[in-house]
Amino acid sequence: MHILLTNDDGIDSPGLAAVYDHLTPMWEVPVVAPAGDQSGVGRSRSDLSYERADEIEITDHEWGYVVDGTPADCVAVGLRHIPEAETIDLVVSGANNGPNVGSYILGHSGTVGAAVEAAFLGTPAVAVSGYDHETYFPEDGGSSFDGIGAATRGLLTLIDDTAVFDGAVDYLNVNAPAAGADTIAVTKPLADYDTRVVDDGRTTFESNYWATHPVEGDGFPIGLDKYAEEYPAWSDRAAIVDREISVTPLGTPQSVVDPPSDFVAALERYPIDEP
Repeated sequence: MHILLTNDDGIDSPGLAAVYDHLTPMWEVPVVAPAGDQSGVGRSRSDLSYERADEIEITDHEWGYVVDGTPADCVAVGLRHIPEAETIDLVVSGANNGPNVGSYILGHSGTVGAAVEAAFLGTPAVAVSGYDHETYFPEDGGSSFDGIGAATRGLLTLIDDTAVFDGAVDYLNVNAPAAGADTIAVTKPLADYDTRVVDDGRTTFESNYWATHPVEGDGFPIGLDKYAEEYPAWSDRAAIVDREISVTPLGTPQSVVDPPSDFVAALERYPIDEP
């Protein structure tokens, strides 16, 4: 198997290095990663942004390539430009410093955004994020990403011969504990989010990504034990509270839904007579 490896924390992040070290003994793994931290950029592309030039810079690296752009830029370069592009079977994005759980945060995550970009370009993907049960962000607690890299290798080994990507599943969102785990839970993202606009002389946002249990600070819970048994068992958040590896199978957005009949009937009356 040939795996394209990218991330959103940048080429020098310990999470990327850990995943690279665990995957390369088993598979061919060219890296195309951002030059710097691109956290929270979602699936933004430089050629679709008014704030960035259309042109990006690509430089060689001992593991592959460094792109002065977003994670989605890196995926596009990896699947459509580099010499190894036609051999890529799977894109792995991560490991991110901190979990990406909850349906709201998935739209903001550059780690997940890279996986979505890969799916739109016709290649299945796995987004990997790591969490520390006490400090939330592994780097804040000085945690090694080695266990997260090992979990990534183990998961890819398990699914290599399965049909997971043969149907509606386009990518997997994976959250693994830095301390290691004995179980994997197949989960769904939980919708749990709120925000406030605060005006105390200057206008700022205070977003709470665990909104049913508000936390102080920047909206992330410190010490996941306090949330035990607070979330539905099927959810990605319950899995990380329980110290499991959360694996969420997802399809590319946007979801198509059938509208109610009265809505369709109302639109059929267009154009309406002016009053």
